[in-house]
Amino acid sequence: MSEKQKEQLLARLLPLVPFEGWSETALAEAARDIGLTTSQTALFFPRGITDVLRYYNQQLDQQVMARLEASDDLKVREKITLAVRYRLELMTPNREAIRKGISFFTMPLKASEGLHNLYDTVDSIWLAAGDRSTDYNFYSKRMLLAGVYSSTLLYWLEDSSEGYERTWSFLDRRITEVLKIGGALGKGIGKLSKIAGAVRGLAPKSFTHRC
Repeated sequence: MSEKQKEQLLARLLPLVPFEGWSETALAEAARDIGLTTSQTALFFPRGITDVLRYYNQQLDQQVMARLEASDDLKVREKITLAVRYRLELMTPNREAIRKGISFFTMPLKASEGLHNLYDTVDSIWLAAGDRSTDYNFYSKRMLLAGVYSSTLLYWLEDSSEGYERTWSFLDRRITEVLKIGGALGKGIGKLSKIAGAVRGLAPKSFTHRC
């Protein structure tokens, strides 16, 4: 299966999902519609729908990253806000399929895969926004953005305002809150690191060696 065929399969599947869910039945139907056999589909999506959803997530991530990389003149906060908003806009034509996707990942055996996709998304956004941190900030930034993205996604799914204006206002508020929390978290961890360093300096050498 070529990349073009994978894209065609996803494009055919998405309109079926609101009616049939993210199911193997829907995947088989979409494959038949574009002339693919079961073995061809399994070659590139061995885990079936789980792999298709992962592929869809990666496609969205790549489009968001390209948009951010073309926006070098923006500040980091503006890039992060743009990334979340742009991703939701990309998903708007398939909003019901996205809703079904969230339900799919609430199943116990699929929850870890959903978290994996979420991590990939927030990681790609931070990297495209220019983040090069390697210390505790690396993890705290991704943790906080995961909360922003997840809560905004759920708000967006229920938003009936024109042009999703309420969602964009909600997103702005969440970004502001997270920046405050992130700053306080960073300072707190920084102080703890200094205290830990000081304690190690005061401890007997035999103790620090054992640690």
